[in-house]
Amino acid sequence: MMSKDERMQDGGGKMSLFTNERVQDGGGAAGTETLLRIGGRPNERQKQFFASRARYTAYGGARGGGKSWALRRKLIGLCLAYPGIRCLLVRRSYAELKANHTLPLLAEFPGLLTYRESEKCLSLPNGSRIHLGYCASDRDTLRYQGQEYDVIAIDEATQLSEYQFSIFKACLRGVSDVPRRMYLTCNPGGIGHAWVKRLFIDREMREGEKAEDYCFIPARVYDNPVLMQADPAYVHQLETLPKRLRDAWLLGRWDVFEGQFFPEFSSELHVCATEAIPRELRHFVALDYGFDMLAALLLGTDASGNVFVLREFCQPNLVLREAGEAVVALCRGVTPEYAVASPDLRNRRQDTGKSGFEILQTVPGMPPLRAADDRRIPGWRLLREYLRPAEGAPALRIGADCRVLISSLPALLCDPLRPEDASGEPHAVTHAPEALRYALMSRPAAFSPGGRQEVFRFSKPKKSLF
Repeated sequence: MMSKDERMQDGGGKMSLFTNERVQDGGGAAGTETLLRIGGRPNERQKQFFASRARYTAYGGARGGGKSWALRRKLIGLCLAYPGIRCLLVRRSYAELKANHTLPLLAEFPGLLTYRESEKCLSLPNGSRIHLGYCASDRDTLRYQGQEYDVIAIDEATQLSEYQFSIFKACLRGVSDVPRRMYLTCNPGGIGHAWVKRLFIDREMREGEKAEDYCFIPARVYDNPVLMQADPAYVHQLETLPKRLRDAWLLGRWDVFEGQFFPEFSSELHVCATEAIPRELRHFVALDYGFDMLAALLLGTDASGNVFVLREFCQPNLVLREAGEAVVALCRGVTPEYAVASPDLRNRRQDTGKSGFEILQTVPGMPPLRAADDRRIPGWRLLREYLRPAEGAPALRIGADCRVLISSLPALLCDPLRPEDASGEPHAVTHAPEALRYALMSRPAAFSPGGRQEVFRFSKPKKSLF
């Protein structure tokens, strides 16, 4: 005996569904079993998408994989399999949702769906409903707080922030005997690139997240023979794009995409095994502190000016003294010459009357603190210089254990208003790169118009106020 989900495919590959509801005029008397055949023939990747039983299923990775078509049919199939369910279909803007899904659904299933513009809802004769939503900003999430849905579909999920995604996750609940599922389509890039990549590609789960709840089904245009036959010019268009766009849109690569702030970053080039880092280094520390996140890096430099990131510590919700203790623990076994931190820590705090620097400096073992040169654009330019290969090797290499920094650097986006600056969103990926920028700006000029200097020397440390 097959479950309702399993009966959403027949052996020939066409979508089909049996239901005890009368879903079309002339399809049989009410209360009798009626066969509704959903048009189209899914490709192999789409079949995997239809068959997924994971709580969260992401589908896509490249352009032309047939994501939207599959998402619409999955929703219709579930609505017919489970009479009376509440579904939510979301995209960043309502105009995009209407053009890409509402109008196609009405055209593909005439007579089955009733559309009410005032309610922004599609209704089926068996009582199932597809609510139509949008989420262009965090403020839009207020309309969904407290709502309950059995199935949620998010189209172009990388256009939503992780906070927005978390709100929709909280809406996936109910007491009826219906499987709660969320379906996402996605392409590399966008404000949500980092969290989608973390959960579905890298599968780096945080506390409370279960790997078995998340399933990713990759799809490229080559997996979609219908599109390749119908529009070979589109395939050729993708194949002739500039390399970065081609890698993302055609091949579905998640480590390079349009809008990436550091496209020159390469894990093969800039990440090295911990045992490959030289032992003879002069050490220093950089930290970006906020109560939402402490990002601290232990770095070392050799005589030629190469900088190595040896260790990292990234954790939220630490008061200043706890942050100082974490920095001291990070430095265990070495003696850093100084620690550089954001200059706003010099400001005195109303609760203690002391500055952040003063509080941190009272922690036993804390290296002498310096205020960072926090100029953003010069700092990012300098970081680019360190990333640029010179004589076969870049001047910056990161230990393989520094996973937050390694994942954050390629996830930084360009600021849409200042292309030479990194965007502040997604905020979660900015902390470790900010600490790295402080670190490099604390060094003497390692690059000159004539090329990289052969000898790299520490500047004379300024006298500490503490």
